[in-house]
Amino acid sequence: MTNNKLIKRENSDALQAHSFRYYDFAMSAFVAILICSNLIGAAKLSQVDLPVIGTQIFGAGILFFPLSYVLGDVLTEVYGYARARRVIWAGFGAVIFMALMSWVVVALPPADIWAGQPAYEEVFGLTPRIVFASIIAFWAGELANAFVMARMKVWTEGKHLWTRTIGSTVVGQGIDSLLFYPIAFLGVWTTQAVITVLITNYLLKVLWEAILTPVTYRVVNTLKRLEGVDIYDRQTDFTPFSVRQ
Repeated sequence: MTNNKLIKRENSDALQAHSFRYYDFAMSAFVAILICSNLIGAAKLSQVDLPVIGTQIFGAGILFFPLSYVLGDVLTEVYGYARARRVIWAGFGAVIFMALMSWVVVALPPADIWAGQPAYEEVFGLTPRIVFASIIAFWAGELANAFVMARMKVWTEGKHLWTRTIGSTVVGQGIDSLLFYPIAFLGVWTTQAVITVLITNYLLKVLWEAILTPVTYRVVNTLKRLEGVDIYDRQTDFTPFSVRQ
């Protein structure tokens, strides 16, 4: 859907003066989803029996972590690559702090009157290898997702949003999965198990993104209308190593 009142703008220095009313809220939501899906969702394995496919075991976080990619699509589409990149770096820092805080709190000696230390260690005792895999995979996958989203918007002249949301997720989640599962579990699980879980979870994430496409359309169109601009990344510096807007 196209709103004729939107002003098409290049993502350049000239856009710095524009006041965005909801960008901070979108950033906060992105970081909250990222932390919760990694801290709460990663602590539990679930199992479902599916017709034809059979029994599937998956991390509960898979139900919510893909929402960060959906919101990443919204941020890139509405606010441009540079602002989405800034949010990704904010999330990167938040996950590192989460891991550090988890390690410190778990390592603190428990009080004699508190009997919850074993359970606390089981839930929040994040292994360094998994933390490292999660941080690297998230950073690379989200930036790839934003890059593909921004470039496809220029190529398609802003049309066919669904091709960008799904196409960027195919690339971003692919890089995320190809990095995370081998780094975190190769040598711990069998190679076959790593490949199976990687493929299964990747397909589930892409499917989840496709299912949420109508929601993405609604949020994108609403935010564009409220912000009053439609940003195209024709003059953007796509270096990942920057937080400049």
